[in-house]
Amino acid sequence: MTEQTEHKERYILAAVAAGEEQAALDSLEELEALLETADAEAVCFVVQRLAHPDRATYLGKGKAEEVREMLELYEADGVVCDDELTPAQFRNLSDLIGAKVLDRTMVILDIFAAHAKTREGRIQVEIAQLKYRASRLRGMGEALSRLGAGIGTRGPGETKLETDRRVIQRRIKVLSDDIEAMKRVRETTRKRRTAGAVPTVAIVGYTNAGKSTLLNRLTDSAVLSEDKLFATLDPTTRTAVLPDGQAVLFTDTVGFINKLPHHLIDAFRSTLEEAGYADIILQVVDAADPHAAMHMEVVADTLRDLGIIGKPVITAWNKVDLLPESTPLRDFRADASVMISAKTGAGMEDLYEAVERLLRENRVRVDAVIPYANTAVLAEVRRSGQLLSEEYEADGVHIKAYVTRQTAAKIDKL
Repeated sequence: MTEQTEHKERYILAAVAAGEEQAALDSLEELEALLETADAEAVCFVVQRLAHPDRATYLGKGKAEEVREMLELYEADGVVCDDELTPAQFRNLSDLIGAKVLDRTMVILDIFAAHAKTREGRIQVEIAQLKYRASRLRGMGEALSRLGAGIGTRGPGETKLETDRRVIQRRIKVLSDDIEAMKRVRETTRKRRTAGAVPTVAIVGYTNAGKSTLLNRLTDSAVLSEDKLFATLDPTTRTAVLPDGQAVLFTDTVGFINKLPHHLIDAFRSTLEEAGYADIILQVVDAADPHAAMHMEVVADTLRDLGIIGKPVITAWNKVDLLPESTPLRDFRADASVMISAKTGAGMEDLYEAVERLLRENRVRVDAVIPYANTAVLAEVRRSGQLLSEEYEADGVHIKAYVTRQTAAKIDKL
């Protein structure tokens, strides 16, 4: 009996270079990695130098004709454009090449649809996909019918895309109401965390920088960690105990990427905003990536768009085990900069020290007596603060510690 192997989609990747051609090629390399994550493959790159993408066809008509011939040569299923296309560009380019046309946004949405595991994550992805498709139903015509199967058809794409836009809008409204309900639950959980005074560190960074691997290392957990873009989407919070004894909540967030679709930023806004409530932002950077500086700019811009500014920042240069020794790395915009390897554990002591120092700088020192009737406050000091000393006397527990302002206020009331 002969086994039938599933056909892996093959695509030509196309980009318009308004500036340096190398920048377009670098972006296509990232698009190729996205395509691999979506279980497809790139067969070749096409870059056309233009002042701006053709408003009607994205690529110029002459270049589109070349692509049509290349599709037959490479036996490719279609073309993926590195920018978000308009409905007219979809339709016209599809007509010119006679094959399936995708854009970068469709590939990213497809990956999110495949990788979101929690109910909230799946709803957020569906909202983003529906908004994207609602804005493109009119005018895409034959371009939609050529999608067939594979990338661009997962998630809500499997439903009737030709349905009336009002039906889609009603579905978006239902899903948005569900997200709002989940947001209220998360706010309640956040208030309980704040009341407990446990400090929070939000782990942010470009996709595939090693955030999940670092979370596993910090908290001895087993969050999925793969060498793929967007291997994990759903935010995860785990507790760790620092060397000085205080407990800290580490939250892994959705990875960022260049040209991240605005539909996704809007859909995941409530989740990404968790970073805004953190005491510290821990930015993970792939030190071995030649485009690390650009990736840091993307992260900074995304956080700024979300209104997350003014937080203490630690930059963790990850994967230093892949670099030559004595390679100096600094981020002068961060409050602390450390070199680590989440995989091997190198540099973790420096990272812990940086977290402890920044937390201590945002805390107040207390020298107080905790009555034995108020041991819950003492437990809070141990859990969320840095206990320097404690002595048991007749009138209570005499402590010296660094604590949050919330805990200090509770101690003042004793």
